[in-house]
Amino acid sequence: MSRECREYRETRETKIAVEFNLDEPGDIEISTPIPFFNHMLETMFLYMNSRAKVYAEEKKSVDDHHIVEDSAIVIGSALEKCLGDRVGIKRFSHQIVPMDDALVLIAVDISGRGGAFIDLSFSREAIGGLSLENVQHFIDSLAKRAGITIHVVKLRGFNDHHVVEAVFKGLGMALYDSTRIVGSGVRSLKGVLR
Repeated sequence: MSRECREYRETRETKIAVEFNLDEPGDIEISTPIPFFNHMLETMFLYMNSRAKVYAEEKKSVDDHHIVEDSAIVIGSALEKCLGDRVGIKRFSHQIVPMDDALVLIAVDISGRGGAFIDLSFSREAIGGLSLENVQHFIDSLAKRAGITIHVVKLRGFNDHHVVEAVFKGLGMALYDSTRIVGSGVRSLKGVLR
């Protein structure tokens, strides 16, 4: 049985529609007003092995913050609902991802206690319309809304494009791996992951 995740959110600032499938790879369609963010979301869903659609419209033009934040909230909400009671999932994953000069560690725990712990540094302020401060904000918002603990550490790297791409690749790989069904129970002594 495939796990289809859908969520929609509209505010005075943005309109976001997300759908993806945790168990079926396929076409990925990303449409936001931020070119580099589009590229990173496409990368993340590719490495999640997910068929995906993300549509993000900015109703009140300010900067990239609201689109990034609200996209993370909607993706996180969809993932949280899709995982349901989390019965049978692997729960943990970690990935070390190289991309040329960049080397990044990503670790996730689908714990029900969302939080992001991030150690990234950049030399540029933005790439392709994406403020690099919003890379951390995307991960933090996603983690809190989905109830996932996410650690991100830049081990090395001087090319900011490579570093960010390694982060999104690793996040996709870790989310794929941690959401696999590996048993019939909840992987917690408490008996719940919420």
